[in-house]
Amino acid sequence: MSFPQTTPVRPVPGAFLNTPAVASRFQGKPDPVRRQLFPSTDSNTQNTAVAKTATPSTPRSASLTTTSAAPVTTGIRDGLVAPSVLPPPRTENVPPVVKAAKAINTFLQADERFPELDSYCRPGASSEYDVESTDSSVAPFQKTQMYPIPNQVFDHYNAGELQTLMGLFAEINHAWVVIDNSLFLWDYTHPDPELIGFEDQAHTITAVALVPPKPGIFVNTITHILVVATSADISLLGVSATDTPSGSKTVSLYQTKMNLPLRGTDVRVIAGSANGRIFFGGSNDIDINELYYQSEEKWFSNRCGKINHTNPGWSSVVTLQSGFWSHKRPEHLIDIVIDDSRNLVYTLSSRSTIRTYHMEAPDRLNKVIEKEKVYCLRDVAHMLGQSKLLNDRANIVAISPISKQESAKLHLMALTNTGCRLFFSATNASSYLYGAQSNLAPQSMQVQFVKFPPSQSPRRSGYAGGESITDTESPVLSYSRQGARFAPGYFLDFVSKESNPNEDALFVSGPETGRIKETPPTAPLKYFENSSWIDIGSRAEAVGMITKPFSAAGQPIGFGNELAVQFDDPPSEFAVLTNTGVHIIRRRRFVDIFASAIRGAVGDEGYESVCRRFIHLYGRVETVSTALAVACGHGGESRPGAARAIDQATEDRARAAFVEFGGQPTITETDGTSLTTDSVRLSSRHDALALYLARLIRKLWKVTVIKQGTSPTGGVVINSTIPLSKLSTVQEHLERLRRFLDANRGLIQGLSGPSDLQHVSSRQEEVALQAEHQALHALQKLMESISEGISFVLMLFDERVADIFTRLEETARQQLKDLTYEKLFSQADGKDLAKLLVKAIVNRNIESGSNVETVADALRRRCGSFCSPDDVVIFKAQEQLKRASDQPSNTNQSRSLLHESLRLFEKVAGSLTFANLQSAVTQYIALNYYAGAIQLCLIVAREKDRGNTALLWINDGKPSADPRANAFNDRKRCYDMIHDALHQLDAASSTEPEMVDGRLTLMATKRLEAYEVVNGSDDEVFHFDLYEWYIQQGWTDRILAIDSPHVVTFLQRLAGTNVEHADLLCRFYTNRSRFFDAAEVQAQLANSDFPIGIKDRIRLLSLAKANANVSTTGVSRQQQQLLNHTVTDLLEVAHIQDDLLERLSEDERIDPDRKLEIKEALQGKIQGLSELFNDYADQAGYYDLCLLIYHAADYRNHMTISGTWSNLIQQTHDDAEFRKETTKPGMPLPPLPYESVTSKIQNIAHRTSLDSFIFPIQTLLPELCRYAVAYQQDATIGADPTWPVQLFLTLGVSHDMIVRVLENIFDTQDYGFSGSVRNRIIELIVFVVNDWAAEVRRRGGSGKGGSIGPSVVDLLKRSDAALPPPGHGNNQGGADLADVRRVLKSLKREVDGLSQRVPTGSLRFA
Repeated sequence: MSFPQTTPVRPVPGAFLNTPAVASRFQGKPDPVRRQLFPSTDSNTQNTAVAKTATPSTPRSASLTTTSAAPVTTGIRDGLVAPSVLPPPRTENVPPVVKAAKAINTFLQADERFPELDSYCRPGASSEYDVESTDSSVAPFQKTQMYPIPNQVFDHYNAGELQTLMGLFAEINHAWVVIDNSLFLWDYTHPDPELIGFEDQAHTITAVALVPPKPGIFVNTITHILVVATSADISLLGVSATDTPSGSKTVSLYQTKMNLPLRGTDVRVIAGSANGRIFFGGSNDIDINELYYQSEEKWFSNRCGKINHTNPGWSSVVTLQSGFWSHKRPEHLIDIVIDDSRNLVYTLSSRSTIRTYHMEAPDRLNKVIEKEKVYCLRDVAHMLGQSKLLNDRANIVAISPISKQESAKLHLMALTNTGCRLFFSATNASSYLYGAQSNLAPQSMQVQFVKFPPSQSPRRSGYAGGESITDTESPVLSYSRQGARFAPGYFLDFVSKESNPNEDALFVSGPETGRIKETPPTAPLKYFENSSWIDIGSRAEAVGMITKPFSAAGQPIGFGNELAVQFDDPPSEFAVLTNTGVHIIRRRRFVDIFASAIRGAVGDEGYESVCRRFIHLYGRVETVSTALAVACGHGGESRPGAARAIDQATEDRARAAFVEFGGQPTITETDGTSLTTDSVRLSSRHDALALYLARLIRKLWKVTVIKQGTSPTGGVVINSTIPLSKLSTVQEHLERLRRFLDANRGLIQGLSGPSDLQHVSSRQEEVALQAEHQALHALQKLMESISEGISFVLMLFDERVADIFTRLEETARQQLKDLTYEKLFSQADGKDLAKLLVKAIVNRNIESGSNVETVADALRRRCGSFCSPDDVVIFKAQEQLKRASDQPSNTNQSRSLLHESLRLFEKVAGSLTFANLQSAVTQYIALNYYAGAIQLCLIVAREKDRGNTALLWINDGKPSADPRANAFNDRKRCYDMIHDALHQLDAASSTEPEMVDGRLTLMATKRLEAYEVVNGSDDEVFHFDLYEWYIQQGWTDRILAIDSPHVVTFLQRLAGTNVEHADLLCRFYTNRSRFFDAAEVQAQLANSDFPIGIKDRIRLLSLAKANANVSTTGVSRQQQQLLNHTVTDLLEVAHIQDDLLERLSEDERIDPDRKLEIKEALQGKIQGLSELFNDYADQAGYYDLCLLIYHAADYRNHMTISGTWSNLIQQTHDDAEFRKETTKPGMPLPPLPYESVTSKIQNIAHRTSLDSFIFPIQTLLPELCRYAVAYQQDATIGADPTWPVQLFLTLGVSHDMIVRVLENIFDTQDYGFSGSVRNRIIELIVFVVNDWAAEVRRRGGSGKGGSIGPSVVDLLKRSDAALPPPGHGNNQGGADLADVRRVLKSLKREVDGLSQRVPTGSLRFA
């Protein structure tokens, strides 16, 4: 007998949320997302498989997509169209000091862009000079001093016989004179100098030179080598030149015993290179010789030797210039000059031939260029044509090298006796190649530029209109006897007077830096010079530069900017030696010239005329900046650092010039856009102030503060990169400038603030004035910062800097080594490092026992921004802590000091750095002051986040990339210190007993105090962090013991993170008899996404059900019942899922890969009933589980349920038969089919509680009876034929219900119970009624089915009538019909009697 498949392949509808009805929206169509456990060949399955590829979007995902796309695609909001033009973004607020530093960098860069020499000495010629008289207020040079020759020199001169030579060693402030074989030196600056004599040689001295020593040959005290040449040899003397407090030099001579025999060479010219090489030449040839020396003799060389680089070998001992060899006019050397920057040596011969040599190796010198006079004249002719000043009668009388730092192309300047200056450029053959080396020796040289003498009728080119004409015929500088050029273009020319050949006139000139700098970008650069004549009253013998060589930059661009260094370096000075004395010529600074000009101006008109002339020539910003410098005390014709030498009237005029000619801020056209300060062009007054400030600090702006060295003992030495005296000078100038601005605040537009706005007439003027005020205010703040920064550096070097340096961490050390003054003055990281150094200074003084109050007051007074009032309190607290550490532990004095330090720290908790906090906490712990350490950390954490943004961040779920996370991290660092303190406290307390003689020990008391601070804190973030730390340490018992509202909040949040935390929350609730809350947590955990197995979820739900049934204070019965109902439903579904998992895991029909997928799906979260039915139970044919799903889903479709029962019975029977057939001999027999069916039905009945819809007796009992007959599950196999009704009676179904169902089958003869099979129904009826009657007899009244009524009597009568006559019919598979008749007959009498009795309330029947 087979049964049709009635189990639906579609999802079944239900009344609750968990009803398996997901696919009902498809209205009978295949579910496209339904997975198949087993392949199917029907069309529905194929359609389903095809539809699986199209997964529809859920409404949630669609809404998310819309939301994310809204900001991109939406152009209209609230009915308004977004404007097409957005307003410009606001400029980020820049701190005033940073803005001012940007302006300083701008002007420093402008100074560094000063044109290089090549740019205004382009091919061509010029004769432009501004020739000023010596007494003019704008004269470029002035003679400041004349030192006469001492009388002792004249005494020796009068005793001389042969010859006299004179010269200068200007670099050491000494002059020298040779009288026959005696050499005398004296300090020409001394009023009564002492002569230093060298008279040991017997031969006449022919030449003297002062050269640098070779490195490593002499001791360090030897600063120079004095080379003395006589007619017989050359001697080397050591010179030790030391500075004196008065600024002069003290010179001592030392004998080196180094002598070189000359053997006929007449030495007249000596020169030395910077690396110690000595070159010399004579008056009888053009050979250039080198004197080499070494510290000791060697096998093949003496201590001194000679190398002839012009004619090496035998030719050096033969005079090649004799008439026998050549008919040329004899030629000899006039001068030797050296360019150390290019390793070049230039010689000038008596025939005006210039030869260039290249110093290659330490002992090699190669001639690379020979430039005769005729070739020089040819170069000039190519550029200019003819000039009577440059013909074959003109001779070159002097040459001066031009260094590589000053010019990249120009190498040399030559002076002719007609006063023309020839500028030579030299190149290498490969110099035109891109990337060629710049240090190659030149191979060719030519004249690039000619500077002719000034015109005989001098004119002021500043007033001239149009292009000036070059005068190539002026004889003003004829006859130029000798001359010299010094960087960056100072030119001194000694011209013989026609009236008195023994007296020279000195012509001095220098570049007009201001005019060159002011040249517009579109105009060609010109070599502007201003010059004057200076009377020296005698014949010049030598000239030298006293001050250090000029250099405004290390490269050609910016090198010659005299304006940039006029406040840094002293003005250049030159010494001119005549036969009457030494004349000092000084280059006047631009600030000196301006001060002199306005001082000498007559009346207001003259003063205004002077100012306008300077503005016309040198620009408004430069002029106003110079006026500001004069108003602040510069321009007194004195050396920097000397006392002021300027009158009040000049300062007043300079102040007026700064105020009146400073200009106005202007605003550019905005074309309708909003007015902002960014579009304002600031006034020249602001630019002048910034320029002056930039030049005051240019020497130190980009320079590091310190330089590290090593002492002779190997220790660390820290020195100031800038001399401290220079820092003090800069600070003094800054303070003058600040006082000037404060004193004239009411006169300077932009400094008055709001009062200036009262006079504006338009919005443009108002915005312009606002920008001006902001810029000037920024410069003032920067000046204040610079002054304080210098004070800090000066104070730093008053301390033992090396000790402070070694106390710093390695990172801070590197930062200090990299710290520049710009960072210190204007950048936040520089300020922070300075504050760190201040703390190091104070800590060092604390350790040394100094009074912190004194040190802190000095710091606050000198550099307040680096040492705030809060810092002072911190220092005092640290001092109290240091004093407490010096006291005996656990004394009243120690405790008092600790409490005081904590009080001070708490006052400035917001200013405490983490380093300070860490240091204090470490010391507190060392002194067993755990409560104070914890209290301080809590207060600092609160002050670090006054707005409690960390708590908001935690409450929002800790979103990533949120700035509030920084506040939490800051607080976390404080909490970590508390954790460390608690760790050490627990470690210390664990070593000591808690009670001694019934009293708490000291450590136990401290532990109690510390935990009172911890548990009594109202910092919610701290409590969360503390509990999390407890969990990390495994101290969950501490959390369970804490009675705080923060614990509940913490555990509730943590419960959503993992299973252990949720379990901890359940334990917390259970320990406090909050069973309902524990049940809720367990239910949520069982239904969570955590990786929990299904059996563990069942266990959690069972616990939740048990806890939900326990009465809890504050929870209503209704809440308990609702939770209990929810948990019960969920537990039922979980059991079904667990059964499915076990069944599918053992199902041999499923391949292993699919089993893994099933296990992963069913082992985790509890699935919905729809998924369990559609994806697993229905597909696998687990009809018993389908029935359980119907029950859980409250499904009531009778046809579906009946069909599922039929399929279950059939499937169970088939499985039993299959097991029976496959049982091997010797193995225990499996249960009979009817026994398996009985077991299945009993299991379902128990799990569904005989639900009338899932357990329909009216259809299930007939179906079971039919199964017993159809499959001969009766007496045929030895079974009790009445087992179907016995099963239902065992399950507790009433006799009355069973009888009514059997009566219906008897009457309708359905389910195939007709004919002889009908006897089986009669047998079942008789059995049930008999059992009913027996039950009634036992109970003394009605049975479970109620009292036996007349209908039963009637049924028995009809059953008796339906039986075949005795001897006829059969009851196949059942009991014998005779036995049935016998029982029926007796049963009728008994039932008839029972039906007529009425219960009386006793055990007797009436």
